[in-house]
Amino acid sequence: MGRSCARLDGQMPSSSNASRILRFAQQPALQLIYDTAPIGLACLSPDCRYLEINQRLTEICGISVEDHLGRFVRDCVPALADAVEAIVRSIMNTGEPVIGVEVTGQRADQVEERHWVTYWHPLRAPSGEIIAINVAAEEITERKRAEREIRAARDAAETALRHLRETQDSLIEAEKLAALGRMVAGIAHEMNSPVGISLTVASTLQQKAAQFSAKAASGDLKRSSLNAFIGLVQDAASQLVTNLSRSAERIQSFKEVALDQSQSKRRSFDPGLLTEQVLSHLTRDSKHQSIAIGSHCERNLSMDSYPGPLGQVLTHLVVNAMTHAFPEGLDGVIDIRMAASGADHVELAIADDGCGMTADVRRLAFDPFFTTRRNFGATGLGLHIVHTIVTERLGGRINLESEPGNGTTVSLILPRMAP
Repeated sequence: MGRSCARLDGQMPSSSNASRILRFAQQPALQLIYDTAPIGLACLSPDCRYLEINQRLTEICGISVEDHLGRFVRDCVPALADAVEAIVRSIMNTGEPVIGVEVTGQRADQVEERHWVTYWHPLRAPSGEIIAINVAAEEITERKRAEREIRAARDAAETALRHLRETQDSLIEAEKLAALGRMVAGIAHEMNSPVGISLTVASTLQQKAAQFSAKAASGDLKRSSLNAFIGLVQDAASQLVTNLSRSAERIQSFKEVALDQSQSKRRSFDPGLLTEQVLSHLTRDSKHQSIAIGSHCERNLSMDSYPGPLGQVLTHLVVNAMTHAFPEGLDGVIDIRMAASGADHVELAIADDGCGMTADVRRLAFDPFFTTRRNFGATGLGLHIVHTIVTERLGGRINLESEPGNGTTVSLILPRMAP
């Protein structure tokens, strides 16, 4: 019979005990269960011999009754013998079943790795003595394969999601830089006029000063020439002060807005004044598109919040309106209102009289990468950035109202004290 596993008392089972086990295992009721069970079943003797094997076990394990019945597990399945003997020994020791043991191996007629989950229960004689071990084996190869596929799909999805988030983050940064670029273009446009006037006045003053100096050197200086030169200097100085002061104000405003947007620091500020500063840098694009931007901002609305992100929100909303509300060069009006909303909030509303949105577009407006103008280079992140900043950084809420042909209004309710 080959090598057997040791019994707990170190002795082989007697022939009478073996016969008793076989007779018990071959009772008609037990045999019927074995023959009709939908899972693999086997009965092992305490010394690890196969006493009974059902048809299902032969199917899922690729074994034959003739090659196993009455033989020791170690002779039939050497690779699993140690584990089987340990389980049988535990049951004989404790009398407790061993449940849910997973077994991995190969059928003799296949090279594919297969998986089973096994359940081990003691079989007792009327006297209570454990005379055999019932083993139930359920094949879970397909389940394991499905689990591997699910894990692989999950890993692939997580990798794709990570790449998507990285791409989204980079695009969001690009959108922020684009917004800052628009303000740079706006401030350059605003600076052209006062700097140009100042340069013209300074050039004229330089020429007049040279002429005055030549007359003074030749001794041909008259009182009327002196009075005219003094008047010219006073007028030039006044124009230079006016235009250079205007330039200095523009530069300081741009510095504050740019610094806020680049650093996103929290501080106390007047949201109405911030709104006017941001809008002043967007006038170039609006004039180019024949779009009038009007603002009605209540002053002295102190907020302890993040002016940079709020400026980004306003920039994105105005640019989005100019881009999407007035296609094909249509002219129109964008109206911005900032006012108190109760004691603890302010309301910022951006309304246009453009083409409006359909219900489907309105429903998806804040979704990332959704845009109706992808063919024109739009990324679909502008309103998504707005929604993220308003709800997560500023602690506010956002509402969108729009109908086809009736324009769009975006309303923000923001706490004066950011969370």
